[in-house]
Amino acid sequence: MIELQGLTKEYDGKRVVDDLSFEVRPGVVTGFLGPNGAGKSTTMRMVLGLDRPTAGRALIDGRPYIELTDPLRRVGALLDAQALHGGRTAHGHLRWIAASNGLPDRRVDEALAQVGLADAAGRRIRGFSLGMRQRLGVAAALIGDPPVLMLDEPVNGLDPQGIRWIRTLLRELAAEGRAVLVSSHLMTEMALTADHLVVIGRGRLLADAATSEFIDRHGRTRIRVRGVDSAKLAALLTGDALRELGDGTATAEPAEDGAWEVTGAASEEIAALAAERRVVLFEIAVQQDSLEEAFMRMTADSVEYRAEATA
Repeated sequence: MIELQGLTKEYDGKRVVDDLSFEVRPGVVTGFLGPNGAGKSTTMRMVLGLDRPTAGRALIDGRPYIELTDPLRRVGALLDAQALHGGRTAHGHLRWIAASNGLPDRRVDEALAQVGLADAAGRRIRGFSLGMRQRLGVAAALIGDPPVLMLDEPVNGLDPQGIRWIRTLLRELAAEGRAVLVSSHLMTEMALTADHLVVIGRGRLLADAATSEFIDRHGRTRIRVRGVDSAKLAALLTGDALRELGDGTATAEPAEDGAWEVTGAASEEIAALAAERRVVLFEIAVQQDSLEEAFMRMTADSVEYRAEATA
């Protein structure tokens, strides 16, 4: 597994990773989330020995990356799909990587087939689309059949079929017992892929929890209600009766199509109150915040680069 212990990194007196500690366990897809500038890429670079920590340490199966004698057999990584020599073929690119770690040539063909690039093995990389370069980067990460994988924005540039493929691949790799760390800004995809989330902001750990637990803890649950007589429903949800819901702190706000959204109360309570006051409902539904909404709320104070959209 991957283990971070008090990992810290400073650049020109600015702390970009601040006393970060967490684990990436085998058999689990761990999503690594944070706003731009949160320190995700720097953290991954330190795990791979590309940047030296100011303090703390990062371990792979209990050892720093630089102490691994056969690193590609222990950890596979994709940090930048554009960092490729355009004049090489896909096969040639993977062949020198395999040779550097004493891997047999057959692993080149197997890795290309695994990512769907077998027919493009002899093509020059300069002619590859971004999605094809991403696939080639994933192939390089998989070539040593490692038990640990680290992928930074692996779905960037992929079409919908490719996004679905990488999602399935990551879950299959975790099901085989591998430790998988993947960063992404696509919250919808992380909700479908990640079993566990590590969230950082301004270099600090903000959350380390199962995906479902994170959404429950940082998201809102709302009850959407619509009635046959919208005026009666509005009167019910803006009057004294609202204090009878929940612990007396329930709130209600108007929404689209004459609906109301109630927080702080259970759907059964709302239905019972409406029946008691003879307000006929034809819609009552529980709405849970998405991972994106929970993430935005949780990291609102940790956004370093903020812009406002104008009409």
